[in-house]
Amino acid sequence: MKQVLIILFSVLISLKTSGQIKDLVPDFVPAEFLTNPLQEANIGRITFMASNIPLNVYKEEDFLSTFELSRKNSLNIRVFMANSVTNYLHPLAPELPLEKLVQSGNLQFTFFVDGKLIYQENIHHGCNFGSSVNKNSATSFRVPLTSTTGEDWWSMYMWDRFKLNGGDKALTEGKHQLKIVLKPYVRLSDYDLRVGEIIAQGRIELVIKTPVITKEEIAIQPIAPNSDWEISKAKYDTKKIEALNTAIAKYELKEITSIVVIKDHKLLLEEYFNDANRSTLHDPRSAGKSFTSTMMGIAIKDGYINNEDQPLKAFYDLKKFANYAESKEQITLKNLLTMSSAFEGSDADGDSPGNEENMYPSDNWVKFTLDLPLDARKKNGVQWDYFTAGVVLMGDILNKTVPEGLEKYTDKKLFKPLNITKYQWQYTPQNVANTAGSLQMRTIDYAKYAQLYKNNGQWHGKQIIPADWVAKTLTKQIQIPERDNEYYSYLFWNKTFQVAGKNYEAFYCAGNGGNQFIIFKDLPIVIIITAKAYNKPYAHPQSETIVREYILPAVLK
Repeated sequence: MKQVLIILFSVLISLKTSGQIKDLVPDFVPAEFLTNPLQEANIGRITFMASNIPLNVYKEEDFLSTFELSRKNSLNIRVFMANSVTNYLHPLAPELPLEKLVQSGNLQFTFFVDGKLIYQENIHHGCNFGSSVNKNSATSFRVPLTSTTGEDWWSMYMWDRFKLNGGDKALTEGKHQLKIVLKPYVRLSDYDLRVGEIIAQGRIELVIKTPVITKEEIAIQPIAPNSDWEISKAKYDTKKIEALNTAIAKYELKEITSIVVIKDHKLLLEEYFNDANRSTLHDPRSAGKSFTSTMMGIAIKDGYINNEDQPLKAFYDLKKFANYAESKEQITLKNLLTMSSAFEGSDADGDSPGNEENMYPSDNWVKFTLDLPLDARKKNGVQWDYFTAGVVLMGDILNKTVPEGLEKYTDKKLFKPLNITKYQWQYTPQNVANTAGSLQMRTIDYAKYAQLYKNNGQWHGKQIIPADWVAKTLTKQIQIPERDNEYYSYLFWNKTFQVAGKNYEAFYCAGNGGNQFIIFKDLPIVIIITAKAYNKPYAHPQSETIVREYILPAVLK
């Protein structure tokens, strides 16, 4: 019977009508009635447009038939359907109630280039189509595939995955036909995926042009004076760095904004890309977490905190928070520093109650964290699980423990000794410096911070960070699950780069977008990479490529 319903539904939606098909297929939920003549005339089509044109002013003259695809252009699609997404899902699993249905399916996107299937993705059930678009009722939606306006959509990441999984290779210089096909899908189990007939499809001619690279873009950038660094005269392979600059200019390495290399305490390379310069304050996202570890070590040295083994009960009356458990009182600062607490919080798990995306909308991030239950599967200090909320908790502990609060204390104890004067914190809802990340600075100042660790905590002969704290931080504290030979420390990461058959171990700060501050253990080298490839799957792999294939081979020559 189910198969009969699906076949009947597929036949009915293939009929192009002058309105919606409510009279033929009863809606599972009420859908919008088609009143827009443009939509009525284009049911079943995916149309392309160069900007976000609202439906009420969208015209056929706006439909693109050809488009020059480049990172400086925006490509959008608007989809015209005969019914809503939820109503397309219902015949695939009519036994499911509405709530279960919308958690089990969505749309399947299939991308073809020149008639060849390149990529197919069943988008997550949580993917929506804008704040004003209800999947239960809307019969049209718009999403961007590429954007130059700062938009942040799941559809743009899907486009990136299409490019990474064959799209880039297929879209060579010249003209190509791109075709996109939409179908509904419902996944009831790993073995039961149900896909419906075509809802909408569309095609466009894409024009691909190789960007013209200038000599200035390829050339190694001269280091300007007044950097607060002594300039190195060390030799390196200039051809390798020119090749790196070429790859960045061609956008083969994407959204890189700066690269600084320190060798033997001196500034060897300082280069900026994509409209950045020395004055730019970069947003390194979670690389800023590492500063929390630094300030914890300084606060311990100054006697405001006893040591990293202090438990939470020393700072909070946990009985005043939800989900009290005696074992919660025993969570230590070290557990939070090494992301190995037993809180039920995991940024890698979208369904985790302690996921950072659940924290940000709350009006008190500290209460959010302390209210979390414990995870019965975890034991403090044993299992690593990335947990931003725990770092926010340490920021609160520091803020109420050190004199004049965390922000002024950090400026006095860390930034002023390093002569870092240009920086910008973000803040929690309680107006406390946000230790979750996004502490913005100039690249040459991030280099000072990283070099401080390379100097065992000293700067110009003065001990800024206790040497024993640096030693603990530059020690493998806990294994990162499912990663070979990668470890975590006190809010620092650890990995090994292999170049020409040799291994080079490094500790580093890392943040979304490909931001990395890298301190090599046995080389007199510090590397800073800033980038804005936020949430992109290639972000950190390409930063590792920069180090492994370009910088280390150049400077180790």
